[in-house]
Amino acid sequence: MTTLTPDIVRFKFKSTLVLIFASSLSMLGFIWPFIFKSNDVPRMQLFFWSAVAAAFVLAIVEISNARLDAKSVALLGILAAIIAALRPLGAGAVGIEPMWFLLILSARVFGASFGFLLGIIAMSASAMITGGIGPWLSYQVFAAAWVGALAGSLPKKIRGHKEIVMLIIFSIFAALFFGILMDLQFWPWVLASGTQLSFIPGGELSENISRFINFHFVSISNAYYFYRTCELTKGSLTTSAKPIRPRTSIVS
Repeated sequence: MTTLTPDIVRFKFKSTLVLIFASSLSMLGFIWPFIFKSNDVPRMQLFFWSAVAAAFVLAIVEISNARLDAKSVALLGILAAIIAALRPLGAGAVGIEPMWFLLILSARVFGASFGFLLGIIAMSASAMITGGIGPWLSYQVFAAAWVGALAGSLPKKIRGHKEIVMLIIFSIFAALFFGILMDLQFWPWVLASGTQLSFIPGGELSENISRFINFHFVSISNAYYFYRTCELTKGSLTTSAKPIRPRTSIVS
């Protein structure tokens, strides 16, 4: 029987508020085409690029001011380094995305706060290794952090075959969730105006939602994220070893 560890990182109230604010600001950067009626798309895009980048910096500053014990720091560093090294291996190959199963399983074992931190650190380190630093990085970082946090928030009492089924279902959800977020962040400017899939500045909410749904499911990226995350997570579940029980660390 697999025994889950207690959460080794727990945010205090102040840190939780700061990270919720940073995540909320970042989420606005994803969904602004649906809530802001502006015809000046370049200016709005530039504003939210800056806002999401500022939220990313705020999250990093809050994390750097936190108190983590040596074991927690070492564990975060090792897992983040492995994930960062795994990410380039799956670039461009349908069905191969090895970083996600490790992020999801690590968050499942060590908790939501650990998963949030691991998503931020691993995606940032990966961008430095591959040279993928740009306006899109802050979006990718928060999307990975949210996947990690959600994976760590899954019910702890579920065990055995039910746990495997739960994680497979979550992997499918995470694949679709990440794919939608990545499409949202570039949909407003990736297509020329006048197509049936283009964002309409100042247009009706229902019309833009319909266009985005069509764009997302026409885009091949949705299939990439689905197969990569689902297959790799399903394969990893049968080989996961019993986790250790590290000491709980309080983040302030």
